[in-house]
Amino acid sequence: MGRRLAAAVLAGLLLAILPVAGPARAHDGKLKLEVAGDGATGVTVQAVHADGHRLDTVVRLVLSATAEGGRTVGPVQLAPSGEGQGFYSSGPILAPGTWKVTVQAPAPNTTKVTVEVRARAAQTAPASVAQDRAEPSSRWPLALGVLAAVAVVALLLLAVIRRRAPVG
Repeated sequence: MGRRLAAAVLAGLLLAILPVAGPARAHDGKLKLEVAGDGATGVTVQAVHADGHRLDTVVRLVLSATAEGGRTVGPVQLAPSGEGQGFYSSGPILAPGTWKVTVQAPAPNTTKVTVEVRARAAQTAPASVAQDRAEPSSRWPLALGVLAAVAVVALLLLAVIRRRAPVG
């Protein structure tokens, strides 16, 4: 009876583990691409499997764009972005204006999406922010004052703790 119980427990464990250890769910190859402007003159793309699962490999995405007046950009292969898996960016490639942007992936992930993107000139920082960044030395006196105050408080606390400590 001990062997039968052990065999039943082992069979139950195997049945519980096998579905988890089985082959990964296959995707049909289609991708869902969300294409948008990056707020300046670039394009960003978020790619996921059509079933909503995140990409587990890098895919090849190619961008082409056309603007009024016949201006064109591309084809340009998009680079994976540091924002995470499935994120791609073009960098600054469009001139300001309205563009029809097409992003496509070749087989086995055959997908093609075309959207309208409004490219804008990159904005500059306001003069006061630019001046603060240009003159960090103006912050040194304040930083040194704060550091000195922290040091004085630490020394005072240390003196109080030593004075209250029992002499053994």
